Amino acid sequence: MKFESVEKQLALIRRGVEEIIPEVELIQKLEQSIKNEQPLIIKLGCDPSYPDLHIGHAVVLRKMRHFQDLGHQAVLVIGDFTGMIGDPSGRNKTRPQLTLEETHKNAESYLDQAKKILDINKFKTVYNSTWLDSMSFGDVVRLTSKYTVARMLERDDFTKRYKSEMPISIHEFLYPLAQGMDSVHLHADVELGGTDQKFNLLVGRDLQREYDQDPQVIVTTPLLEGIDGNDKMSKSLENYIGLNDTPEQMYGKTMSISDDLLERYYLLGADVEVKTMEEIERELADPNTNPRDLKRKLARRLVSMYHNESDAKEAEAHFDRIHLHKGIPDEIDIYHKNENETILDSLCTTATVSSRSEGRRLIKQNAVKWIGELVTDPLFKPEPGFGEGVVKVGKRRFLKIIEK
Repeated sequence: MKFESVEKQLALIRRGVEEIIPEVELIQKLEQSIKNEQPLIIKLGCDPSYPDLHIGHAVVLRKMRHFQDLGHQAVLVIGDFTGMIGDPSGRNKTRPQLTLEETHKNAESYLDQAKKILDINKFKTVYNSTWLDSMSFGDVVRLTSKYTVARMLERDDFTKRYKSEMPISIHEFLYPLAQGMDSVHLHADVELGGTDQKFNLLVGRDLQREYDQDPQVIVTTPLLEGIDGNDKMSKSLENYIGLNDTPEQMYGKTMSISDDLLERYYLLGADVEVKTMEEIERELADPNTNPRDLKRKLARRLVSMYHNESDAKEAEAHFDRIHLHKGIPDEIDIYHKNENETILDSLCTTATVSSRSEGRRLIKQNAVKWIGELVTDPLFKPEPGFGEGVVKVGKRRFLKIIEK
């Protein structure tokens, strides 16, 4: 197989990357790959704890796509066995363990979404229960003998929990060892992961040496902040842009990000090329640039990536109609309310808000409007004879209420 030169490959691999450990070994592996006309084995482990992916997850998936485009063998490791242990990365308490059946169900959803990014004809999917589940207790004892407790406690999250006297279960120490055994089994040349996975990836290098293999090179990608700009993107924090979001949702959420996140979202979320990134940086540095225009371009690009250009245009028109022209969506839920129901009752009954507490909080934050007027009282009821009207919650939730 004909590969690009090492320099051209490195230019793409380095894009949007936090660290390459060590880069000199990656250069050697690429040189050997070109010489032998053999692709490198690029490993990415996915945690099937959560079935829904967002563009934060997509950062490392796109890095794997880069390696695919360069002609290398992408191997997606579904951590169905390690999912039963639970990755302790970034945790201040033990993660709940899943059953094998739960991990398989979540993995199916993960793969469906990953195919939006990866070339499905050029990646291999494996389940690590295939080799980990067949290990005997003697195998596990021999594996654990290759790593010390002191080395494990070098891990930042373990150290914090130990010093804070927070419980650390013995099985949590097995997670990085099990992930390292994935690399041993696959003879991985490169392993990808977010910066929060660095410790686990380094364990893989160590175990490969123990098993007389050339250690894998580690390529880490940054963690993308959520649309609130405070924490990393997370579904539990509701600050995410989901890969399965509708075009309208994806466009609207992108338009809500803070100006100071634009550069990172273009580089990590939209995966723009170096030349385009330089243009974006120049525009951001220009005081005459309106950040809203750059957000619109970003939103169109993201919707086009996960849907298509036609959907992106329609999503933009929808956004303009709602937010710029103060319009109402063409299609919104309709609810026929009872006479004694409050606005909050209607919002909860239709699941427009997730709970009464969320509804009260949004009303307190002046985020609920009835026919264009702020609702300030959770007990507010429209006057009899209103006929119909629209309640707006936040920027993107609407409910048409019709009087019975």
